[in-house]
Amino acid sequence: MEVIKITLDGGRKVTAHLNDGRQVTTDQPVAEGGTNAAPTPFDIFLASLATCAGVYVTDFCNHRNIPTDTITLTQSADFTVDDKGKHVLAAVSLTIHLPNDFPEKYREAVVRVAELCAVKRAIVHPPQFSVQLG
Repeated sequence: MEVIKITLDGGRKVTAHLNDGRQVTTDQPVAEGGTNAAPTPFDIFLASLATCAGVYVTDFCNHRNIPTDTITLTQSADFTVDDKGKHVLAAVSLTIHLPNDFPEKYREAVVRVAELCAVKRAIVHPPQFSVQLG
């Protein structure tokens, strides 16, 4: 079991301390009581979807000696309002921008490989969540 320690660092800052010593710090916008010194947890969640796909695209290209310096990905998120008036994520769209000289025979395959992203799979097949006192 992987354990991540979370510290509440004052104001609206919260830090995740990973087992290997790395840290992920979050904050909230000024309008929500934070200092906007770091991304929000939800921003990191959305970014993890796109960057995960980016890793898969990078690996695909590297294994085929295809340069990646002109490949970009853009992601958009659409929200809806639920019956309690809360904004909820309704759809995520990822677009892979390939250069004109990208090999035609790999264009569909690079889309398929981006769809294999482990973060996306964790959402499609969600784990069970529990919260308890320790």
